[in-house]
Amino acid sequence: MITLLVADDQALVRMGVRVLVEGEDDITLVGEATDGDQALALAREHRPDVVLMDIRMPGRDGIEALREIVADPRLSGTRVVMLTTFELDEYVFDSLAAGASGFLVKGGETVELLHAVRVVAAGESLLSPSITRRVIGEFATGPRRRATPHPQIRTLTEREAEIAGLVAEGLSNDEIADRLFLSPATVRTHVSRAMIKLHARDRAQLVVFAVQSGLTR
Repeated sequence: MITLLVADDQALVRMGVRVLVEGEDDITLVGEATDGDQALALAREHRPDVVLMDIRMPGRDGIEALREIVADPRLSGTRVVMLTTFELDEYVFDSLAAGASGFLVKGGETVELLHAVRVVAAGESLLSPSITRRVIGEFATGPRRRATPHPQIRTLTEREAEIAGLVAEGLSNDEIADRLFLSPATVRTHVSRAMIKLHARDRAQLVVFAVQSGLTR
């Protein structure tokens, strides 16, 4: 059973998630929070598999709460999906760098929300090609984003670095396999090894580290 916590200051959003989840056999809603402080408290109490977290909330906002969750060793198994009104939200990069496993745009299809919860609970990330292009664009056009390469980047093999760069460009494992004439299983192995070496929580954070380290073209 996937345990879910939703944090949003809009009652309509919380109610929508509650009603949606009630009809699912494999997902149970364990808590509803109206701000970042309450989200953090409920996350520590229930240790949910997934948190749907609004970026903008009164008091402690979603990004601050996200950082606290990621930093808490008791919540190492909790993944956070950020909720945003617009896909090109100005805080997209900050959330990914802080450890978010992906994004959902409010008002999207209900099937997308359920899919997102299941994908993230399984340890994958929810990162669309448009979001990865946004992250890359931040580095290309924003001088304030000039970041120091990841300290462990040199531990990657040439192939691992190449594949991490393609992940950061938004390619799926199958697309990378086709481009490099490798099997999908081999690509998955390289991605997994790169994540372990860089201590990336998931594929989304691998994208951030790859972009920071200049692995994208």
